[in-house]
Amino acid sequence: MTSWQPNERYPDPAVRVLDPSFNKYRLPLASVERLYTGCRWSEGPVYLGDNRCLLWSDIPNNRILRWDEETGAVSIFRKPSNNANGHTRDRHGRLVGCEHDTRRVVRTEYDGSITVLADSYNGKKLNSPNDVVVKSDHSVWFTDPTFGILGYYEGHRDESETPPAVYRLDATTGKLAMMTDEVPGPNGLAFSPDEKKLYVVGSRAEPRRTIMVYDVTDNGTRLANGKVFIDAGPGGSPDGFRVDTDGNLWCGWGMGSAELDGVRVFDPEGKPIGHIDLPERCANVCFGGRYRNRLFMAASHSLYALYVNTQGALGG
Repeated sequence: MTSWQPNERYPDPAVRVLDPSFNKYRLPLASVERLYTGCRWSEGPVYLGDNRCLLWSDIPNNRILRWDEETGAVSIFRKPSNNANGHTRDRHGRLVGCEHDTRRVVRTEYDGSITVLADSYNGKKLNSPNDVVVKSDHSVWFTDPTFGILGYYEGHRDESETPPAVYRLDATTGKLAMMTDEVPGPNGLAFSPDEKKLYVVGSRAEPRRTIMVYDVTDNGTRLANGKVFIDAGPGGSPDGFRVDTDGNLWCGWGMGSAELDGVRVFDPEGKPIGHIDLPERCANVCFGGRYRNRLFMAASHSLYALYVNTQGALGG
């Protein structure tokens, strides 16, 4: 990790315009801030507006951290976390998370108790749920690659019993359905603002990592017409991402070369329009703050933030 210092001048050169259309989202008087450093692998940020705080995962350290917006203090929210990864909130405000070590998706109830939402499919264990979103019909969608059972750094070594896939958990019946097992290494996922499209990162696609897009059909219960939406190109590597109200994708990016580390922004047509330079690879992002106009970036060892001139879409 290269040395990082906050930029003292406006506009911050770390917020780069790749296409003039990005200018409307870039605030000239906002700069990238480092909120915390000291993690082994930062992931899964989620903003809790009622508590004015952000939670995020430090997967190898087996903990979920909490950053308080009012004081800037960082504390441990949960340890052990079962090597928790991605998080979101459901439409009732409850925390929903993916756990590598227990190979399950869980919900934290208002009283702090844990409800297991999914840990198996057709009687076979899930692999290691990775990232999760909740649709407006309250269905829970998550990806289930094998990353957490490949070794002992982010979970534990174990055998895969099901193919890596994208799943939907019906909020009414509790039935778990496999939406697709055609995404190589399914990772981050998010809906378009109108929920007519689902984007999924294929982090094991060859020769280049991709973001796939699917039409959401049959009243939100099926995926169809899957195709490559974004080809990451040489050195590119998408991970987790979120969508803003205009349909732009704000993607954790990096690992290929230091020049690409940070957040890559794509418009609804898949065109790269902006980039936020960070000194380390960014794994995942979320929108938060009072107006959902602050981008929080979980990046390798650290947590960063940037105010932007847009708002995060609901459900991320």
